[in-house]
Amino acid sequence: MSTAVFLRRNISRRILARSAAPGASFSTTATPSCSLNSSRTFAPSAAFSVCPSSWPASTKRLYSCSSIQFAQEDYPPHILFPMPALSPTMDSGSISQWLVQEGDSFGAGTALCSIDTDKASVDFEAQDDGILAKILLQAGSDESVAVGTPICVVVEEEGDVAAFANYVADSPAASKDAAAAAAVESKEEIKEDSTSSVASPVTSMSGGGSILLPSARHLAESKGLDATVLSGSGKGGRVTKGDVMQALVDGSMPALRKEEPAKAPSSTNDQAAAPTTATTNAVPPAPAATTRAHVPLTLQDLVAETIHTTGSYEDVANNKMRKIIASRLTDSKRNVPHFYTAMPVQLDQIMKLRKQLVNEFDVKISINDFVIKCCAMALRDVPRVNATIQNTDGAIHVSETVDISVAVATPTGLITPIVFGTDQLGLAEITNKVKDLAGRAREGKLAPAEYQGGTFSISNLGMFGIDEFSAVINPPQAAILAVGGGSRRVVPTPYVDGAVDQKSPVIQTIMTARLSADRRAVDEPTAALFLSAFRQYMNQPQLLML
Repeated sequence: MSTAVFLRRNISRRILARSAAPGASFSTTATPSCSLNSSRTFAPSAAFSVCPSSWPASTKRLYSCSSIQFAQEDYPPHILFPMPALSPTMDSGSISQWLVQEGDSFGAGTALCSIDTDKASVDFEAQDDGILAKILLQAGSDESVAVGTPICVVVEEEGDVAAFANYVADSPAASKDAAAAAAVESKEEIKEDSTSSVASPVTSMSGGGSILLPSARHLAESKGLDATVLSGSGKGGRVTKGDVMQALVDGSMPALRKEEPAKAPSSTNDQAAAPTTATTNAVPPAPAATTRAHVPLTLQDLVAETIHTTGSYEDVANNKMRKIIASRLTDSKRNVPHFYTAMPVQLDQIMKLRKQLVNEFDVKISINDFVIKCCAMALRDVPRVNATIQNTDGAIHVSETVDISVAVATPTGLITPIVFGTDQLGLAEITNKVKDLAGRAREGKLAPAEYQGGTFSISNLGMFGIDEFSAVINPPQAAILAVGGGSRRVVPTPYVDGAVDQKSPVIQTIMTARLSADRRAVDEPTAALFLSAFRQYMNQPQLLML
């Protein structure tokens, strides 16, 4: 098995040169496709030129290449398409549907299959023309495969399709194990060479005088052979592992002699019959055991008693999306220093404006849409909260645009589609965009660019009857706002000192907004300033027109 580099452009238009890479061999026949075998491994998505430096710049082309596992050389020229990484966070995926069948031809931009990523189902489009010769990963499998695993075979000639009827791709794990074994063997050889230059203890297996290195002794003993008869080629005549391996090939090592230990005499007559020297050097017998012999436990003693419970249940396998969400939330809670600030927000003015918009303009704006717009305006006023933390160097990146991620519950898990440029949109535009994104999110039809990124997140559980809760930050964002439902509460009025008649308490609709912030980017005063700005816009919605 060798490493191959497949070019994403049409092979019939390639311009090949033997000077592209050391050890590379190119097929320059008139066939419309060619293979590229090289002992040199290219990094994924690397760019290299296959034109000599003497060619004019207008003739040279740069091609994008990826390192994949190439098939046996007796197959016609072909390309193995690997499982693509359709998002920066995707490390595995599964195929839900093949849109092109075996033997069918396709062109550039044709969707070959639908791939279930960690968030949605995305179509995998071909970058060039070809014919699908063999499908290596069938659709509908619940088990995901790692990115880079071959999923299909593509050829350029229709006559080559039949040659791949029984083609089976080698497992990527097998090639990795072989490479790891070769690396370990190489390290052992280097280690032995370096060990042979230092002093080694004298090791004898059967009384011989040869000096054996530990690796040589272990190898000989594992084969049941005596290596002390060998003449070592190491420093000072030491027998190395290489000497033992050569002796195994030549068959020049005798069998290992095992000395049997002396048996203790079993009776008085045996002791009398033994020679005087043997009785003199004999080890005195051990005293008789006075304790009872240990009785081994049976299998029945080790089996725990089965506890029978009433009722029936069903084991439901967790899907891939929920597993990834759980993993990322765990990483966020472990690595991100969360702190929380909460503030009550009055909704009476918002509800009054909603009723006015419905009665006069027949426009329905939800409370959540007002929350999104007010958050966008508060982020514009307090830009420090509208920040992300870079994973590379930990730098704080304060974004100039306000892109709010809105949490949407789907049958397979939680997803956060993004409303881009939220501060520049009107209430009606926000309503339409949120409805469109939420609908396509529940159907699994969001593109990766529509849910990856964002500068701030909002999670609203008010429609489920939740008064308040704490949300987990979605890295690399610096904050997330958790919004509960509104409830009627009695709110006391301020006491006026010296006044005879004090104002009576009033009943207001109050919503609790709780901000979860990353302490590395947002401090407590900044969080309080943001919540104050958010409450100001919610209490006076006419400010949203500014």
